[in-house]
Amino acid sequence: MDSKKEQLLGLVQHNPFISQQDLAERLGLSRSAVAGHIAALTRERRILGRAYVMPQRRPIVCIGGSNIDRKLRSLASLQMGNSNPAVSSESPGGVARNVAENLARLGLPVHLLSAFGEDAAGRALLAQANSLGVDCSASLIAADAPTGSYTAVLNPDGSLALGLAQMDLCERMTPDFLRQCASQRAQAGLLLIDLNLPTESIQQLLLEALAEGSPALAAVAVSAPKMTRLPLDLRGLSLLMLNRDELAACAGIAIDRDADLALAHQRLSARGLRRLIVTQGADALWFGTAGEALQSLKPKRAKVVDVTGAGDAFAAGVCAGLSQAPEDLAGACRLGISLARLTLQSERTVSPELSPALLQTL
Repeated sequence: MDSKKEQLLGLVQHNPFISQQDLAERLGLSRSAVAGHIAALTRERRILGRAYVMPQRRPIVCIGGSNIDRKLRSLASLQMGNSNPAVSSESPGGVARNVAENLARLGLPVHLLSAFGEDAAGRALLAQANSLGVDCSASLIAADAPTGSYTAVLNPDGSLALGLAQMDLCERMTPDFLRQCASQRAQAGLLLIDLNLPTESIQQLLLEALAEGSPALAAVAVSAPKMTRLPLDLRGLSLLMLNRDELAACAGIAIDRDADLALAHQRLSARGLRRLIVTQGADALWFGTAGEALQSLKPKRAKVVDVTGAGDAFAAGVCAGLSQAPEDLAGACRLGISLARLTLQSERTVSPELSPALLQTL
């Protein structure tokens, strides 16, 4: 066995977008020697084509927000307009970033295209992602703006009382930014976006998703106000994941009954959406494909320590499931429920109990 060739393969598996120059420097080889090893691995079908795509290991690419989560948990019932005693904590956050971390902890190849400030928070987020094997090399780094932040004010039972998001940096993830990282996106097995992205960027991704051979595109909502970022024409969007309030904002109707869910599903399907998942906390979630009736699943009761990140864990579970069985939406939802349950029982935004072994048992 050629040990240098195997070492090169290991580096490529960790980062399929690594340059030949970086490979040469890390392995102490000449560029021509690296090129020879790459040619041999390509002939052996151990890497495939451009960007060193690994067989059956195309990454899930998450595009959207990264920020620092700050949680303030009240020690007693909140009194508006008054000072409330609380305990505080801080951890990495952001919808797309959280999904990426969940997937990485499950042992899946994942790339994160996000925006970070050139500050202590940004450096900490990038270092943590790197330690988990999340490739952020194509992300935007801004020297003139702070890394985003999300402050959650929690009730004593861990439920959310108020959330405050400062995500201005995501507005720089423009169509020009997307064009700069087109090669990374093209190699994805699945693209997952959050709605922190600007409207014009979401529109571009939807148009690209319509092209033959493009990766499936899934979207996870961020908040009801940001549902306006979705265009009316949803063709190209394979899956939309949101909660009841976000669905009401997106469909333009009040959702008070199950019949309203069905009507909202019909409206979004008419706009071109292929599949829909609607979460409702501890209540039944609904999922379905355009032209078919919605189905439901009832999550098992869980002791809630902190709700922060549970929705992102659910989205990660769905992505993980679909990456293995693209047409099994019910199975993907069940996996999402299992991951969300673990997160609800953790004080952290992403449960430290996640592991590749866990994926085989869920």
